[in-house]
Amino acid sequence: MNIPALQKGDTVGIVCLARKVSLEDVALGVQLLESWGLNVLLGQTIGAQDHYFGGTDALRTQDFQEMLDNHEVKAIFSARGGYGTTRILDALDFSLLKKHPKWIVGFSDITSLHCHLHALGLESIHGTMPLLMGQPDTQEADETLRQALFGEPLAYSVPAHARNLEGTAVGKVVGGNLILLNNIIGTASDIDYAGKILFLEDVGEYFYNVDRVLVHLKRLGRLQQLAGLVVGQFSDMQDTAVPFGRDVTEMILEHCSDFGYPICFDFPVGHVPRNLALLVGREATLDVTAAGTSLTFTVEQA
Repeated sequence: MNIPALQKGDTVGIVCLARKVSLEDVALGVQLLESWGLNVLLGQTIGAQDHYFGGTDALRTQDFQEMLDNHEVKAIFSARGGYGTTRILDALDFSLLKKHPKWIVGFSDITSLHCHLHALGLESIHGTMPLLMGQPDTQEADETLRQALFGEPLAYSVPAHARNLEGTAVGKVVGGNLILLNNIIGTASDIDYAGKILFLEDVGEYFYNVDRVLVHLKRLGRLQQLAGLVVGQFSDMQDTAVPFGRDVTEMILEHCSDFGYPICFDFPVGHVPRNLALLVGREATLDVTAAGTSLTFTVEQA
C-alpha cells in the first residue's frame, strides 16, 4: 500500500524514541517543518527525561503509539537517535499503521525501527531528524527529506570512487547503521537481505569491531545474495593501540568483492551533515560506472 505524500497543511508528529531531547534542541527542526507548510505536534517525550532516555520506556511507547494511531498525524519523526528504540519495539502495535500507512523518519538508532517496518511490508524514510535539521550545512539533507515526504522523485548521482565495483542492480533498498543491523539479528525486526540493495553507515566504531560485524554477517550468509551494496559514511572511526591495519573500504572489499554485485563507496548517507534521504523498502536502481554512481528510486503510482 502506497504511503500518501504530504500536503501543505498536514500535521506531523515529533517523538523521542531513544536519547532525551529538549524543546530547544528541536526548535530549528520545528521551524523548518513549519516553513514547509506543515503543522507540528510535539509528543509528550519532547523534554521528558528518564536518566539517558527521553522518558521511561512506558512513556516512549505510549507517545509513539498515540502518534501511530492518530489519523490526523501524517508523518512521524524521531527527534534524535542515541540508544533506546529496541527497548520499546516489541511493545508497539503497528496494526493501524498497516491499514493507514504514514511516513516514519529517522536514522542511526532508528535503523531497528526501519527494519521492523520493512519486515511488516512497510516503507519508511532513513533521513535527518529534527535535532539536526535547519543548520547551514544540512540544507541538502533537509531538502532531500522534504522531497521524499512530499512524494517528489528521488534520484542521486555521486562521483566515482577508485575502489568501486561496477555494475547495475535493481532491488528494494534496506539497511542503515551497521551495528544496529547486527544487533537485531534473530529478533522480530530482522530482515531478509537476499536480492536487496543494502546500504551501511556507522559512527565512532573501532575498525576491528566493524570487521567483526562484517564477518558475522558473512558467516550468516547475509552478504552473499545482495543485489548491490552502498557504503555510506563511517565517520569518527577509532583504532586500537596496535593498529588494525585495514580501513572500511578494504574490509568491505575483502568480504564482499567475490560476490559479483556492484559496490559503491563514499555515498552521502550517515552521521554527516550531507545525509541524503533514502526510501527504505522502495525499489531502486543502483548503477555504478567508471563515470560515477546513480541511485534512482522507483516512483510509486498513485
